[in-house]
Amino acid sequence: MPAFTRDSVPGRVVFGSGAARSALPGEVAALGVARVLLVATKRGESLARSLAERLPVVDVFTDVREHVPAEVADAALAAARRSDVDCLLSVGGGSALGTAKAVALVRPVPIVAVPTTYAGSEMTPVWGRTEGGAKRTGRSPDVLPRLVVYDPSLTVGLPPAITAASGMNAMAHAVAGLRADPVTALVAREAVRVLTAGLPEAVAEEDRGEALYGAYLAASAFAVAGSGRHHKLCHALGGAYGLPHAPTHAVLLPYTARGTVDGLRELAERIGAPTSLREIGMRAEDLDDAVRRLPHAATLLPDAYEGRWPPDES
Repeated sequence: MPAFTRDSVPGRVVFGSGAARSALPGEVAALGVARVLLVATKRGESLARSLAERLPVVDVFTDVREHVPAEVADAALAAARRSDVDCLLSVGGGSALGTAKAVALVRPVPIVAVPTTYAGSEMTPVWGRTEGGAKRTGRSPDVLPRLVVYDPSLTVGLPPAITAASGMNAMAHAVAGLRADPVTALVAREAVRVLTAGLPEAVAEEDRGEALYGAYLAASAFAVAGSGRHHKLCHALGGAYGLPHAPTHAVLLPYTARGTVDGLRELAERIGAPTSLREIGMRAEDLDDAVRRLPHAATLLPDAYEGRWPPDES
């Protein structure tokens, strides 16, 4: 066995159907907090408020947008300061949690995350902020949620298209973990296996628990491994051209992971995930600009734009 080092990521995880209603109040009380800012999208506000009924919520922020634009991060921080909060509760997907992380980066208070998608940000110390058409990311222990409550019942009814794209985003986290230390790579391999089996079941509404468990494993691996070429490319395209985060991962992953994990394009097609940058809103002129900006991806991008598979190797 070769020598290795590994940085474990701390935090408490509660996993179980119904846990968001049964376990959340007691878990938050154990943190000793008294003034909670609830962060959710406008679409998810009703659910978020119902889950937080027994919590000391003093303010609600719902002006959430994808990729955490600077003005949204600043507005959320202003709300946190105005209400003098000592805890942030994020209910929703990666955009809601990304907004909470933007606050905690400047005002370090504990984050409680209740995911309703497979985004995986809840297990990582990674934050992001978009300004001037560029998305900047970084790592800080201040943005790692203190508590994560996974409740598969909250993902029931998630539209198939969102389930598929979010699930492929989770798979990207698993693939990133394969290049890490032996322990992390072991978790990542199990995440790939669980997601490959669980995502078709989740899309078909047959079972949601396996996919959420796989997303948890994948995010745990990614938290240790960190971002590689794939994630940096997705963040660059999303920030520059306003492409949706999870669908961008879904399109690019079969190309960036080719030769590392087989069958990802077939999985994407099976679950109905997008397979071309064109179909998720990238314009032809954006492609030309991206090839100039990102010369290391100049060969990959035209194939991904058209959805050409297998990619052109001429």
